[in-house]
Amino acid sequence: QVQLVDSGGDFVQAGGSLRLSCVASVSFRSMDNMAWYRQPPGMQRELVASMTSYGSTYFLDSVRGRFTISRDDAKNTMYLQMNSLKPEDTAVYTCNAGAGYDSYWGRGTQVTVSG
Repeated sequence: QVQLVDSGGDFVQAGGSLRLSCVASVSFRSMDNMAWYRQPPGMQRELVASMTSYGSTYFLDSVRGRFTISRDDAKNTMYLQMNSLKPEDTAVYTCNAGAGYDSYWGRGTQVTVSG
């Protein structure tokens, strides 16, 4: 069973930056897709950013140009760098990775952006 541990959520002022981390029990080189999701309070979960094993990326329109997704294979860690944060970015952020028919999730980390 693959385990994902996400962390890095915090309280931050609008315009600030934050980097979320997702540590896996296996190498992300074994995964086909890696992603970050978020769920704002009272709203549905949405895909924020994703990347393939070969590095192509996708970003939600509202975060494109502000967020970046990356990974460090030596540390079995995936990152979501968030810049120019806005109050509407407030949500529980959760990492996800998939390989074949299998999908794995972190527990989520809270990001709160004050105006």
